[in-house]
Amino acid sequence: MYRMSASNVYKLHSAHNFLMRVVLPSLRHLSASERPSYLHWLPVYYRIQFKIGTLTYKTLATCQPSYLYNLLQLHQPSRALHSSSQQLLQVPYMSTDFGQLAFSYSSHAKWNSIFTSVKNCSSLYSFKRHLKSHLIAQLINN
Repeated sequence: MYRMSASNVYKLHSAHNFLMRVVLPSLRHLSASERPSYLHWLPVYYRIQFKIGTLTYKTLATCQPSYLYNLLQLHQPSRALHSSSQQLLQVPYMSTDFGQLAFSYSSHAKWNSIFTSVKNCSSLYSFKRHLKSHLIAQLINN
């Protein structure tokens, strides 16, 4: 789901837009681009990133489920580096593009792109709030 085809993302985006119209029937005057910000909803692509980041945080915080926790390996540099305190995950080598679709790869890539201040949140609620702000900032800057 991390790197879907454009046609599948378009289908999800269409369903997302339809649900916004269902939730906001009285606000039909809002354009399709204004509705997500009014509802504080992330676009589909950013929502996928949010879900991967949240699942990775939960797995690291609780060590559960064990089958996912065993896929996550903290990056341990051989010498003292500034990145040692950033809680980076070791990105596994994948020889094919298909392998990069797996949680074991996509979770590492997404987790490493999140600011350290967001990763250091003490609760899931706080993490979700900061991650959503981080993704909205990325959306605005792009």
